[in-house]
Formats: sequence, structure tokens, C-alpha cells
Amino acid sequence: MEFTQIPHPSPTPAEAREEALKTPGFGMLFSDHMVTIDYDEAKGGWHSASVGPREALSLDPAASVLHYAQEIFEGMKAYKQADGGIALFRPEENAKRFNRSADRLAMPNLPEELFLEAVKQLVAIDRDWFPSVDGGSLYLRPFMIATEAFLGVRPAKQYKFLVIASPAGSYFKGGVKPVSIWQSEYTRAAPGGTGAAKCGGNYAASLVPTGQAFAKGHDQVLFLDAVERKWIEELGGMNLFFVFDDGRVITPPLTGTILPGITRESLIALLREEGLTVSEEMYSIDQWREDSASGKLLETMACGTAAVVTPVGKVASADGEFEIGSGGPGQMTMKIREKLVGIQNGTIEDTHGWVMKLD
Repeated sequence: MEFTQIPHPSPTPAEAREEALKTPGFGMLFSDHMVTIDYDEAKGGWHSASVGPREALSLDPAASVLHYAQEIFEGMKAYKQADGGIALFRPEENAKRFNRSADRLAMPNLPEELFLEAVKQLVAIDRDWFPSVDGGSLYLRPFMIATEAFLGVRPAKQYKFLVIASPAGSYFKGGVKPVSIWQSEYTRAAPGGTGAAKCGGNYAASLVPTGQAFAKGHDQVLFLDAVERKWIEELGGMNLFFVFDDGRVITPPLTGTILPGITRESLIALLREEGLTVSEEMYSIDQWREDSASGKLLETMACGTAAVVTPVGKVASADGEFEIGSGGPGQMTMKIREKLVGIQNGTIEDTHGWVMKLD
């Protein structure tokens, strides 16, 4: 599919852009352009791909996304390489997960090659938006919404796929440091639900418990399973790994209620390369507390595209709190973070074929 190039009438002046990129934060600053591709069942599917100015969308008040929440998205990054080039990290996995989410939300699949080309088009035109801060990247947000105007309860027949970009610094204020998490009484997802899909509704349901965690002075919220309320699932936006003193590592299994993270999958491979035995097992909050107290559990790490790999230092709930190890960043957590970031930035050899260089 050919992409139409729409000229930007007033791109951000270079001086203003460079000033903004000194303190990009996370998710607050946006580049000049966006990609759009339309879908219409009556027209045979996907059509009208374009790269143009980032601008407001015009939606009918009856658009399906506003009433029945047919919406999915991805989170990925473009990285500046040590040689000055630009690369993506496992973007084909984002394309595959995007379509799995589409299947669950009764939305049309987007051909993987079209997903990848859309991302490449945006990175190419907004390559000057890479922040100069340490650890900076260009965060990419591909997403799809249902645009058909109707109020009947059925899958829409018209959709819009878009990609926008946000220059990003550190996800957590203050950079890499152990985070404190709050165990919520709410649950994120139930068996048979949409927990494995990356859809907005899952995140909307997490906002109240996340707000409670913030109000109590914590950085993230922890969700347990919806059935027995004892098995650890994930944080508000990250997967978890538990590192033990006997060389074992446990991460909760993908049973349909946990988002299958691409960073999670990458860490499993990297940890095994370090000689650790990684297994996907159910792990309870009570066992977590007990293993932390006994010293069997050395470290807990959280991971995701935005936060990369982050040490967990403390867990709190209505029943009290406990520390992981000494409460500081664990050695394996920091080692595996440095290795992953090195692969993404091109300072460590990519032996897995994960990095897709764009130039």
C-alpha cells in the first residue's frame, strides 16, 4: 500500500523542538506527524494510508469506539544506535500482538507488513524528535479505533488505524530506582475476559486502584487473580519476575488474564543465558512475603516497554508491608537491564535477531 505524504503547514521550529527535548518526561510531548490508515468493510478493507500533520480527529458522536470501546493499541520504541542509526526492538512481535488484540475485540486484522511500514514511515519523518537525555527514545503508539456511527451492539464495519510518537525520557521520576508497589483489592482481569488483549478498557479499570497506590505514596499497583485473590498476576503496566537464591526465576504464567509482554519474553531468554532456570509458575502473595522474609527471594523485577526493567523494593497492602532483599536494586535486575538496553541501543551484540535497523 502506498502512503500519501501530506505536507505539514507549520512544523515545530528547530529551536523550540530542541528546548522541549531537554526535558521530555513520558507521554507529555508529541512529534509533528502521525500515520493514518482507514478501514471500510464495504470498500474491501484497509485503504487511504497517509503520513501527515498530527492533528485532532473528527468523530461522529455515535462512533462505536465512544459507546462500545472497540479500541486497541501497542506500545513500542525507536532507539538511537551507538553508530547514529535508528532501530526498532522486535516490532514484528508488536504487530502480532496487535492482531491478537484485534481478534479479541472483534476488530479487523492489520497486515503485519502494513503495521511495520506505518511505524517506519513515522519514525523516518520525525527522526529529529529523538530526545538527547540519557536513556531517551521515541515512544511509538500504534492504535485502532472503531469509527462507524451506529448504536447497535455489533462489531463496527469502519475503523481507523493511527500511529503517533512521543519523545520519552525515564518512565519513573528520578530514573532507575527500586519502586514501591501497593497490593490492590481490585482485580485487573478475570478468566475469559480481555486481560491478554492490549485494549483501553483494561487500563481504564486500573485507574482507580492506581490512583489509590499513588495517594498512599507508592509507584505502582499490584493485581492478584480474580478467582482466589491470592495469585500474583501483574502490575498496572508491567510483568513481574522473582529471582531466588538457588538460581531459579519465576514469572506468572500466561493464563489469559495477563498481558503477554514482549519485554517479558525477552527477559526469559536473557535470564536463561545467564544460567538461571526460568519457569512460568503461579506464585502467591503469601509465598512472596514468606520468601522475602526468609531471604530465599533475592530480587523482584518489573518489566515493560515503557519502564524497561525496574527493581521492586517494597510491597505494601492493608495487612502491612515487606521489603525485597535489602530494598535496593538487585544485581541481576541491573545486569539484565543493562544487557537489554545495550541490545536495544546497539552497544551489545544482538545474537537473537531482535533489532530491526531502519537506516
